[in-house]
Amino acid sequence: MKVILQKDIPNLGDAGDIKEVSPGYARNYLLPRKLVIEANESSRRAIDHQKKLVKIKKEKRKKESEKLAGNINGLELQIAVQVGEEGKLFGSVTAMDIAKKLKEKGYEIDKRKIVIENPIKQEGEYTVKIKLDEGQAPTIKVIVCKE
Repeated sequence: MKVILQKDIPNLGDAGDIKEVSPGYARNYLLPRKLVIEANESSRRAIDHQKKLVKIKKEKRKKESEKLAGNINGLELQIAVQVGEEGKLFGSVTAMDIAKKLKEKGYEIDKRKIVIENPIKQEGEYTVKIKLDEGQAPTIKVIVCKE
């Protein structure tokens, strides 16, 4: 059965793609959840319109992402934590801590988008990458110091 995807479905395809799926999968899972519509001539016209809308949304997201990346790139965050002997931390600085600091500065970024290469368990300066939409990946400097 040929169907047109309404939303991105993992392991199947992106919105707007025309895919061949088994009739049972389409009838019992995809159609009731409104994830797909049956592929026929009238639905193809509707899908062309939907593809245009998706393209416009993607461009808008890309512009917003580029603007945010430009503002964040090279930003320095200072995080004060409890430090023991020889500069070792009690615990570690996590993506959640960095997300909170970014929120204080006015940038709403999900903690899952913050990529920390190695755990931050000592005082010092660290470079952290933030994965944004549309392939943008600015880096920020995190400075960990004593409370």
